[in-house]
Amino acid sequence: MAGGSIGTKGVAKERAKEYQGKVTSYVIIACIVAAVGGSLFGYDIGISGGVTSMDGFLQHFFRGVYEKKKHAHENNYCKFDNQGLAAFTSSLYLAGLVASLVASPITQNFGRRITIICGGIFFLIGAALNASAKNLAMLLLGRIMLGFGIGFGNQAVPLYLSEMAPTHIRGGVNMMFQLATTLGIFTANMINYGTSKLEPWGWRLSLGLAAVPATLMTIGGVLVPETPNSLIERGWNDKGRNVLERIRGTENVSAEFQDMVEASEFAKSIKHPFRNILKRRNRPQLIMAIFMPTFQILTGINSILFYAPVLFQSMGFGANASLYSSALTGAVLASSTLISIATVDRLGRRALLISGGIQMITCQVIVAIILGIKLGTVGELSKGYSVIVVIVICLFVLAFGWSWGPLGWTVPSEIFPLETRSAGQSITVAINLLFTFIIAQSFLALLCHLKYGIFLFFAGWITVMTIFVYLFLPETKGVPIEEMILLWRKHWFWKRIMPQEPEINGSTNATGVARSSNVAVTVGMHELSITFLYLNTI
Repeated sequence: MAGGSIGTKGVAKERAKEYQGKVTSYVIIACIVAAVGGSLFGYDIGISGGVTSMDGFLQHFFRGVYEKKKHAHENNYCKFDNQGLAAFTSSLYLAGLVASLVASPITQNFGRRITIICGGIFFLIGAALNASAKNLAMLLLGRIMLGFGIGFGNQAVPLYLSEMAPTHIRGGVNMMFQLATTLGIFTANMINYGTSKLEPWGWRLSLGLAAVPATLMTIGGVLVPETPNSLIERGWNDKGRNVLERIRGTENVSAEFQDMVEASEFAKSIKHPFRNILKRRNRPQLIMAIFMPTFQILTGINSILFYAPVLFQSMGFGANASLYSSALTGAVLASSTLISIATVDRLGRRALLISGGIQMITCQVIVAIILGIKLGTVGELSKGYSVIVVIVICLFVLAFGWSWGPLGWTVPSEIFPLETRSAGQSITVAINLLFTFIIAQSFLALLCHLKYGIFLFFAGWITVMTIFVYLFLPETKGVPIEEMILLWRKHWFWKRIMPQEPEINGSTNATGVARSSNVAVTVGMHELSITFLYLNTI
């Protein structure tokens, strides 16, 4: 096995240069099958907005909204403002939040595969309940079951992809989850476009077809192998090494295997992962697990994708035109993810996040200006301005698709050490679903009260998150997962937060990493860092 010793805590030596192996068909097939789990999340995001704009659905469950919608002079921004309608969309994400916390110990103790299978089964039950719903209670129960499915799937699939992928293409492989999500959104939008012509029952078909990706996810969970990290963590070292050799296409995996074993030995000594994740040595990862999913939702993308048909109708587009426009944005999102997959392991995470943030800010401001000047509370946008709005929203979606869309999941899934990986991913999913729930529940009311200012609201948040990435997120491109802990010690800010080397490795020089030179920072950067230093002292 590769040389190097382990101290009291975690991986003690950087062995990345000793890793060997190639991209095998075995790992590609396993990752594609697992990534299908992302299509569940995407399908629901895409299907919800279309269904909530269908007359047959509104007449059956939300007749008050249907009557308001038919009023020709109803306020453009407020015609869909209904908390019951918002609850239909948002209830799923609150259930997913709870499910992700339950899924964490299951993922750690029983493996990634069983969690994926459970997620698929929950989604199947939810799809059946929604398609056959007779009343609002049955509809919401189905949504809750779908939420459990998403909570389990979003917990396990990103971890599975990160652990199966070779280090040099981990970013691209992990983005298969986001690609599947975007394809799910696009597919849902196209289905909505077709089923909208099948009034008054087309909405049942839209909701029921969620069973298709759920079935694929369940079958895929049965067929794919468990990750070597999970097998080693549960004491099956020989089996873990066999799987590692198969997915790397070589028997010379000693360095990578040794890193996994060392990380596993430390992980077994951790009895309370959620308590351990609060310690200083895990503070940078915890901050990222909270802020990355929070910022991802505060881009405003889910509001556009949830309510795209509703949003476009509010701008004066007809029902069919609004569904067509939302299908277009879904197609743009799916294609833009391919850009990210092709560039993330060459350009790095930071470059994509920052460039995407700048483009999204620009697009949000342009849409706000057009709506503020050209669209009142009644009436419609002219055809020319409507086309401009759709184009700019597509540019916004394009930027999100290569940046915060995939990387909001990729970065948190690859930065945690094994002993807190399941807990960290659980926090990421829970935070993501919490803010998804908050935005989904409040968006229609915010749209009614802020009007075009809703786009400026999200532009402000994107500005904050772009600055955050520039200052506080180190580049993780090409860094092995098990050695990620060493990266934070080199960062200009996080090295102040991390405990001294003896606390991590049991010896002062165990990491073999030269101490970073002092970094001069600007006064502005120093002021921003004070907040985090203060939180660290609490």
